[in-house]
Amino acid sequence: MSQTIAIVNYGMGNVRSVQKALEHVAPNDRVILTDDAKIIDSADRIVFPGQGAMGACMQALNEHNLVDIIKRCEHEKPFLGICLGLQLLFDHSEENGGTKGLSIVSGDVVRFPKNDLKIPHMGWNSVKQTQDHPLWHNIKDNSRFYSVHSYYVKEADHAVIAGSTDYGIDFTCAIAKDNLFAVQFHPEKSQHDGLQLLENFVNWNA
Repeated sequence: MSQTIAIVNYGMGNVRSVQKALEHVAPNDRVILTDDAKIIDSADRIVFPGQGAMGACMQALNEHNLVDIIKRCEHEKPFLGICLGLQLLFDHSEENGGTKGLSIVSGDVVRFPKNDLKIPHMGWNSVKQTQDHPLWHNIKDNSRFYSVHSYYVKEADHAVIAGSTDYGIDFTCAIAKDNLFAVQFHPEKSQHDGLQLLENFVNWNA
């Protein structure tokens, strides 16, 4: 039976590549880009991508009147956050002089220490699966995914951490809570394993 997958389109993310990847793994489903709260509310699954600065993203979400609908949908249906769509779920980020997040998950987002690390963190890194989860189905532990970011989740409730990556420091790159799953990396840019994760999301009985 066909389902509707809504990609939240608030002007801050590479949504076309996410859409194409989802259409590839779910050819019989309806994959739509939208900032319409009613359409998002009626969809069967929600994908929440994001790129750029967190302050600008929060401003865009407020301008599009999407904060309340995102918080509601996160409780009610399968919900996938990607890249900044992970960071926005937390309480606070150091970015832009300090930005409040959606506080869907408790924790803080901080900038990578300069030291010897190249910032932004860009490229392929292994992801250690720290809990069993349906979205890891058919993906081997320590598989490599593609990331581009300068900030990372530093403090998160240990119970929600689903994956971690080592980039000079060990940081949370995936979280899971009830019907919510979110990743710092870009599955739509991560070839076979990224497509597998998206396919797992499409078929996830959360």
